[in-house]
Formats: sequence, C-alpha cells, structure tokens
Amino acid sequence: MTSTFADRLRAFLAGFPLPGPLPDEVLAVNPYQLQPARALLTSFAQRFYADHAPRVALLGINPGRFGGGTTGVAFTDPGALERHCGLPNELPRRAELSSQFVYQLIEALGGATAFYRHFYLGSLYPLVLLRHGRNHNYYDSAALTKALWPDLQTSLRQQVAAGLRRDVAVSLGRRNGEFFQRLNQELGLFERLIVLDHPRYLMQYQRRRVPDFVAEYARLLGELIIT
Repeated sequence: MTSTFADRLRAFLAGFPLPGPLPDEVLAVNPYQLQPARALLTSFAQRFYADHAPRVALLGINPGRFGGGTTGVAFTDPGALERHCGLPNELPRRAELSSQFVYQLIEALGGATAFYRHFYLGSLYPLVLLRHGRNHNYYDSAALTKALWPDLQTSLRQQVAAGLRRDVAVSLGRRNGEFFQRLNQELGLFERLIVLDHPRYLMQYQRRRVPDFVAEYARLLGELIIT
C-alpha cells in the first residue's frame, strides 16, 4: 500500500537526527520521539493527513517547547489540540501565543478539517532548540545557523518530498523568511515564497490589529487553495 502524507510526515519527524554539539550551549530535542507528543502526532496525522493530496507549506522557525514541542503538532498547544482538532489530551493547559493566532486563522478558513486538507504547518528546522532551558531560534547566532545549515537543507528537502506543493510556500516570520529565501535559492524547491509576519510577533506587538491580520492572512491563503 502506498504511504500517505501522514506516514511520510511521521517518518520525517520521528526520524530526524539530532545534531552534533552546538555552539552557544544550545541543545536540540526531538519531541516526536517522546511520549505523549509521539502518540498525539500519530493521532493528528491519521485524522488530518491520511491521504495523498499535496499541501501548501506554512513553515515557521523551529518548534517551541510549549507548542509543537509538547503536542507534536506545529503551532498547536494542548488546548487547541483538543478544542479545535478534537484530540483529547492530559497535557497542562498552558496557552501559547502563536497557537492562539494560528487557530483564529484556521477557524476563519473553515476549521481544522478544511484547513489541513490544503495546508501543512511545520518548521524550517523541525527540532526544539533550548538554551539554558529557554526556547531558542536557529538564527539567533551566526555560529548556530552555520552549524545547523546542512540540517536545515535536509529538513526542507525531506518535507517537500513528503508531499508539498512546489508552486508556492509560506514563511511565518520575516527573519525566518530571509533564511527560507536563501535555502530556496540554494535548493530550488519552490517557485514562489510568501513571507508573512510571525503569529507570535502579531500577538505580542499588534494585538489590537489581530482581527485584521487574521482576515488578511485568510484572504491570502484562500487564494492558494486549489479545488
């Protein structure tokens, strides 16, 4: 039987290798090899990705420890996983700002089933990065970016191979978009990139305008749907 997008995504995430020693005392963690994230990712993928349809990628930076690092699902905190995706869990209900914005957007596009039929939420670098116990970004130092660059290339190639559309992709985050553009220039994977402000930035610094951004993002993404 031919593998589905769900099968390929789970294999990619669970099998993505940890890097060697990283600069700046940064540690990488693969949450998809740990419970309950592994089981929740499996349930999520089987519910929303168990088909062969190519999807538009919306890629963030790298997962944080309280969103995808806890649930195994990008931009999805435990509350959103249960409330919007219908997957009950016993995880602590710690809200994550990016998840709050993303699920407002998902609801504006018709809800989780409709959204995930056409879109894939992920990260340029799929593993959690921690420095002194706190979330860290792959681009927070030039030395770290250089050390992770081969893995960033591998990550992007493997995600495309799992079943992404290649006519367009979306960067969630302006700074992230700079590196996404560089990677795409080197690898030639996507015909076009759309760079948007990161959900966390909007929730922290543009809170009053969040409904406007949700509406604008929904309009932009709606134009990418192929029926």
